[in-house]
Amino acid sequence: MSVQKTALAASLVAATLQASVAFGAEKIIRIDGSSTVFPVTEAVAEEFQKAKRGEIKVTVGISGTGGGFKKFCRGETDISNASRPILEAEMKACAEGGIKYIELPVAFDALTVVVNPKNDWANEMTVAELKKMWEPDAQGKITNWNQVSPRFPDRPLKLAGPGADSGTFDYFTEAVVGKAKSSRGDYLASEDDNVLVQFVSADVGALGYFGMAYYLENKNRLKAVKIKKDEASPAIEPSVETVNKGVYVPLSRPIFIYVNADAAEKRPEVREFVEFYLKNGGKLAKEVGYVDLPATAYELAMKNFKARKLGTAFGGKPEVGVTVEELLKREGKL
Repeated sequence: MSVQKTALAASLVAATLQASVAFGAEKIIRIDGSSTVFPVTEAVAEEFQKAKRGEIKVTVGISGTGGGFKKFCRGETDISNASRPILEAEMKACAEGGIKYIELPVAFDALTVVVNPKNDWANEMTVAELKKMWEPDAQGKITNWNQVSPRFPDRPLKLAGPGADSGTFDYFTEAVVGKAKSSRGDYLASEDDNVLVQFVSADVGALGYFGMAYYLENKNRLKAVKIKKDEASPAIEPSVETVNKGVYVPLSRPIFIYVNADAAEKRPEVREFVEFYLKNGGKLAKEVGYVDLPATAYELAMKNFKARKLGTAFGGKPEVGVTVEELLKREGKL
């Protein structure tokens, strides 16, 4: 074979391989973000891949809500899992990257405050007591349980919680301290909720917080603290029932997926996956320890997705206590 023919053959093989790789890439849906949303999205991804019989691959990573948005706004993922709404800085990053998105709530979560099972004094706590533990002024000062309340014993207080890239961190600080990302820094911080479970289960004086699903998975190793909105309010345990009734406040919240609008428009497999998510996500959310949205909310979310309704209902600032139906009816902001 001549050198020219050899070169031509090689270039044809290379072109075929490139086309094959490109085609293969179109059949992979890349998702990353919140560790809280991960169990729901993973369950949906597994069922979707079974239904598609291997024709479409879905990868789901965990880098925290903030880490997920960084990848999403760089165009590295098709969908971003988020346990809180997109923030102003992330909206700006997406705009600069030319990324438009569709915001879809997919379930409710109940942030769960947990202690060691041998802790027999903190069966219930007020939001004010949690604030006293976690506010920035507590750093280096509130290091003992009896400093939080005289009803607690003279015992070292050890804290664990999500890191600053976590949407759970943002929501908890907004709901408890009154300002998102406002927290003491001297605690064990991790984006891996299993690390937090291990820490609290190993120390009688430890307290931590994360999504309800991780508590339910580890009920034999942890104890959930009942939360009182204030001194006059009843102590409420996190559960599907208390979230549905709207009485587990202020620590219940919607969780989201953000879909790259361009990917949804141009790639049928992304559209199929999101529609599958909205049709089956409620049932699967319940199976992995979350609370499904009202049926009307999924219907509204599907309507918004099919209409390619762009942007966020929040405008870059977190809100506590807003209903999902209200969010879905708001105008979106990019």
